[in-house]
Amino acid sequence: MTDIEEMGPIDWVLIEFDKPLTGEAAPPLLDLVERGLIRILDIMFIRKAADGTVAAVEISDFGDEGVHMEAFVGASSGLLGDEDIDAAGDALESDTRAIMVVYENVWLAPFAVAVRKAGGRLIDQGRIPVQSIVAALDELDELDKLEG
Repeated sequence: MTDIEEMGPIDWVLIEFDKPLTGEAAPPLLDLVERGLIRILDIMFIRKAADGTVAAVEISDFGDEGVHMEAFVGASSGLLGDEDIDAAGDALESDTRAIMVVYENVWLAPFAVAVRKAGGRLIDQGRIPVQSIVAALDELDELDKLEG
């Protein structure tokens, strides 16, 4: 593992799917890894059943559904655990599948190291989901139509 002082910021995402996982999103994610932009630290597959029960799922448990995700076998650092499964379950709709990924922003590491050496520290961080941007732009379009 890389020295913690040389690492970039660490992020996580929880992505919900309402249909079987096909592995279709895997190649772009793996491309980010191959280009050295991110490093996957941990990945967990989760299923929330129709009755509301939530459990981590091994890739092999997906059967044919997970055939294109074999590149992620063994991508586990132990950062994600039972508490994360429970938190994901609270956020997920029933009868869905999800992927939770913890990753390092390798591309930002040189800047992060320089900031730390200069005595800086991250105070807060946030992310704006694309869906929020699209909704805001749609709302602006509607306002323009009403005014114009």
